[in-house]
Parts: sequence; C-alpha cells; structure tokens
Amino acid sequence: MSQTLEVLTRRTAATRDIRGIVHTMKTLSAINAHPYEQAAQAIGGWRDTVLDGLRAFVKAHGALRRAADADALPVIVAFGSDQGLCGNYNEIVAEALAAHPAASGDSLILCVGAQMEDAILGAGLDVESALMAPASTDGLNRLARELVTRIDAARAATRHGVVVTLAFTERTAHGQQKPVMRQVLPLAPDLVLELSHSRWTSRSLPHFDMPRDAVLSALLRNYLFASLFRASAEAMVTENAARLARMQQAEKNIDDRLAELATATRTARQSAITEELLDIISGFEALKTRRVRKGDALSAASQPPIVR
Repeated sequence: MSQTLEVLTRRTAATRDIRGIVHTMKTLSAINAHPYEQAAQAIGGWRDTVLDGLRAFVKAHGALRRAADADALPVIVAFGSDQGLCGNYNEIVAEALAAHPAASGDSLILCVGAQMEDAILGAGLDVESALMAPASTDGLNRLARELVTRIDAARAATRHGVVVTLAFTERTAHGQQKPVMRQVLPLAPDLVLELSHSRWTSRSLPHFDMPRDAVLSALLRNYLFASLFRASAEAMVTENAARLARMQQAEKNIDDRLAELATATRTARQSAITEELLDIISGFEALKTRRVRKGDALSAASQPPIVR
C-alpha cells in the first residue's frame, strides 16, 4: 500500500506540473491575441483609405474590369500556424482550400506556417513554398512584403496574370471561427460593382498626375498588401483563440484528473492507516492473549498439589 501511495504522489506532482504549463500557455494565448487584433483593426483603416483611392480612380477613369483572364494562374495564400496545440485549426483551412475550385489544376500555393504546410500536404495538394508565421506584430509587415514580392514574381512569370485568393480563418459571432476563401486580385465582382455605383461625395473631382496604369498598379499593390496583412493578423487572432479554447479544456480535464487522484490518494492513505491500526490491534490482542496464558500457567504452577 505504501508503494501505491508513492505512485499516486508522483502522478499528482507530475499532473500539477502539466497544469502549470497549460495555465501558462492559456495566459500567453490570451495575451498574444490582443496585439494582433489591434493590428487587424489598424490595417482596416488603411484598407479603407486605399478603397477611397480606388473610388477616386473609378470616378476619374471609369469602371474597372470585373473578370480575370481565363488562363490566369491561380495563386493561393494559406495562413496557418507554426505551433501546435490548437486542435484542428490548420486542417479546417486545408479542407476548405482543397474543396475550392482555385486549388484544382496548376495552382501555385504559398502557405504560412509549418503546421499548415503539413495539413495542405495531407489534403493531397502541393505547396510551392512555406513561410514562417509572424512571431509578433512586427513580423506582419515582413510577411506581407514577402508575399507581395512572391506574387509579383509569379505574375511576371506568366503572360495571363494571376488570380490571388487568400485562405484563412475568420472570427464569427459567439467566439466561433470559420474558414474563409477570399479572392483579392482581380478585385471581387461585388467590390468592383460597389466601387462603380458608390457616390462621389466630395465637391472636388479627383485628379491624378501619374499615368493611369501606374496609379492603378500602386492602388492594387497597396490593396493586396493590406489584404495580406489583415488576413495574417486575423489568422493569428483565431489561432490564439483556438489554442486558448484547447488549453481551457485541457485545464478542466487536468483539474478533474487531480480531483480523481486526490480521492484515490485519500482512499489509499486511509486504507494504509486502517491496515496499520489493524496490525497494532492484532499485535496487542496477541500480546494480551499470550500474557493471559502465561499468567494462567504461573498460577497453576504456584498452587499446592492436591492430596487425596
């Protein structure tokens, strides 16, 4: 029984150590999500500014082309995680990517995160290159610039242009998440329609000193950068939220396990105490019986013999 108590004590100590690690990771996930959420909101303001520039361009030069070239190269950027312990976060995005029409045929897939690369390969798709996920909000700029450079290289390598689609997770109501496949370039038809029909509220008509193609290229490049930045920030927010949910569930399971170990330890300790008390009582009773027998024998020996 003492060995059982020793085993239970070791298991309890190890479980408490694991709980400490889980609690630390839960705290870090909650802390890390906030800066990325602020970054997503900040780049949203920049994206709105770029859209205002596109509205001005449409007002000055007419509506944009809605459809892409039929032979354009599909370029998909999938945002995932470098770290695990976030459940099936990466697998959900990979499944949505595999089911999307853009992933069929000769598509070029760029992925962010080693875990996402494994998930995409597991879904039966090929990855052109994998980039490291940002370790902080400062890395969002680096990642967005690198992706823009790679997309520019892919566009320069083909005569028919590219169709850029982003695959990432987005927050929904009640803290839920969903995979999103969003076309960025060429501009989505609904966005083109909205830019064409939106009213120009300023009294001054827009005017550009740069050539028409240069202005449009700069605006689309900045729109692509803002979209990549926001998708990366949103992916980091949802990744930390997924990890936080898993750590909360793990912490609850560990607490339940600790309660079971505490009950088993109390039962084992009580059983050990009971056995020790029974051993003491049995020994005392045996000693008492022995003394009584010894006393009876001495009494019988001290009595005089009976004469008839």
